[in-house]
Amino acid sequence: MAEARVAERIEYIVEGGHRLSGSITPSGNKNAALPIIAAAILTDEPVELTNVPRIRDVEALVELLGSLGAETRWSAQNTLHIHARQIRPASLDPDLCSRIRASILLAGPVLARCGELTLPPPGGDVIGRRRLDSHFLALRQLGAEISMNGSFVFKASKLTGADVFLDEPSVTATENALCAAVAAEGRTTLSNAASEPHVQDLAHFLVAMGAQIEGIGTNCLTIHGGRPLHGASHRIGPDHIEVASLIGLAAVTDSDLRIKDAGVRHLRSTLMAFERLGVRCEIEGDDLLVPPGQAKQVEPDFGGHVPKIEDQPWPAFPADAMSIAIVTATQCDGMVLMFEKMFESRMFFVDKLIAMGARIVLCDPHRAVISGPSRLKAARLESPDIRAGMAMLIAAMGAEGTSVINNAQQIERGYERIDERLNAIGARIRRVPAR
Repeated sequence: MAEARVAERIEYIVEGGHRLSGSITPSGNKNAALPIIAAAILTDEPVELTNVPRIRDVEALVELLGSLGAETRWSAQNTLHIHARQIRPASLDPDLCSRIRASILLAGPVLARCGELTLPPPGGDVIGRRRLDSHFLALRQLGAEISMNGSFVFKASKLTGADVFLDEPSVTATENALCAAVAAEGRTTLSNAASEPHVQDLAHFLVAMGAQIEGIGTNCLTIHGGRPLHGASHRIGPDHIEVASLIGLAAVTDSDLRIKDAGVRHLRSTLMAFERLGVRCEIEGDDLLVPPGQAKQVEPDFGGHVPKIEDQPWPAFPADAMSIAIVTATQCDGMVLMFEKMFESRMFFVDKLIAMGARIVLCDPHRAVISGPSRLKAARLESPDIRAGMAMLIAAMGAEGTSVINNAQQIERGYERIDERLNAIGARIRRVPAR
């Protein structure tokens, strides 16, 4: 069994200009694995999770579970066993919490098991303000008291079902509310809930543990809480954002890729966005084929107007795929407006693409106009966050010459052994310690 990679600062040295060919299987969905791992402590019986991505964020959350008293064990590279016989309401490690956004996902499950939790402020990608108010709103309505004194302090003598309306369809707030609601006595209606594939995956896991949840996949969930929860085995679904990344990579490098077990039922909005850029995929069962020789011709709006690709809550185009769509558009013939609505700092990475030769006008923190195709040249780059880092890796693989991506450990927070897996199908990426 391969070990997890240590949390060191690393660089990717990327030799561009090589076409890829063959099959690649996306990892398990990072954003499903994290809430499901947290939810595993809702029961005192053993839980087995398969297809868990062995990435930095997952390893950090598993370590946090250990600090709460849960027993955790990897029996294979991607199989995780969790047994939370007893959970103690310990103050969580501030350093571990600062590394990942997902530490906030422990609030609902630990409240349900222990009635209290002290949580240092969570970390994660620096892509703009990421408010926690929706979490607090939901948990308070379910009976929690929340205060802050350097850390967030959650207390609940009893959780009770309630009619909860989230002030925004936050994914992690929905997940925290779900975990608290399945343990709360009585019925909870959760409205304006997020419905992304990873939220659905969590809900299916909770049902496998004995929870009763209606409306999975919609924006209104009904939870009949207080039922006893038992151990379960669950397979994490494929990461639809990694699938989008592989589609963009195939388009930029003019490669012939088969993406196996791609979870095509969750890709409609993603495939529509790539079609606007002239990148079309073929579906064979649950595999996705990205053939070479794509037209890569931007499809204008009716009347010849500049088209727009924008992110919106699920099932619309996902925000995490925006960076991938931007780098893909630099290689497509035509002009397109990219509108990133959720985070005010996510698009600032485009200056790296401009330095490589891309023609991009950053209109404001949320909108950029891309005019392609552009001939990209190698550069020394810095990965600011997971998705921008992957976008720059794609750009480097499509560029002329050899690029260096510093801070590449950010990419590995979301993409499991991406260098090894891409090298297996023709990429030339060297992973080295940062200088």
